[in-house]
Amino acid sequence: MVKLLTTSLTIAFLFLAISASVVFPEDGMADKNRDIPLSILYDKLGLDKMLEFSIFKRAAEGVEEYEFSNNRFLTIIDYTKASDKKRLFVIDLDQQKVLFNTLVAHGKNSGVHYVTDFSNESCSLMSSQGFYRTAETYTGKHGYSLRLDGLEEGINDQARERLIVIHGAHYVSDAFIKKHGRIGRSWGCPALPPHLSKEVIDLIKGGSCLYIHGDDDPVMKEISQ
Repeated sequence: MVKLLTTSLTIAFLFLAISASVVFPEDGMADKNRDIPLSILYDKLGLDKMLEFSIFKRAAEGVEEYEFSNNRFLTIIDYTKASDKKRLFVIDLDQQKVLFNTLVAHGKNSGVHYVTDFSNESCSLMSSQGFYRTAETYTGKHGYSLRLDGLEEGINDQARERLIVIHGAHYVSDAFIKKHGRIGRSWGCPALPPHLSKEVIDLIKGGSCLYIHGDDDPVMKEISQ
């Protein structure tokens, strides 16, 4: 009897010790994007024919490199693609799903069909590459819009002052492509199709990561050398 009691107490103690070591996320969902290698997550997202792995990897690394209050959503814009291609991706890292893959405009002076130049200067009418933190929403001349804060000094840190925001625009559409062979261009903002802009903005607003990729990315250049 004593031996049985001792065994029962030992088992109970071990159970309590193991339970105490388990940490449950506050939202009840495990941080799945940290549980598997990026290469496996990339395959699971089905990005192999849509976005180069090196771009996805760089964007995912930025989630860790910079501080974001919302680590669930990752938005990537691949400005190496032509403007008539769906070059914006909104990824839910918790659910491991691509929620949106759509058209997105670039700045008027950054190129016509392809992005060839970037700028961080006011009145340049160019796009800026690099990492951004999504901020607050407002309603302005382009309707419902999302402010962006550039996180890279000398590359995109003037985004707020330049009024570089996400908004909807009529010239970002299949109809415009059919007529002109490309989408229209903004004054530097990553403009979206009007029928998707509000849904995308409401999803990624409030501190999530946006990575705009271009051929001039110094980190990517260093990696390729």
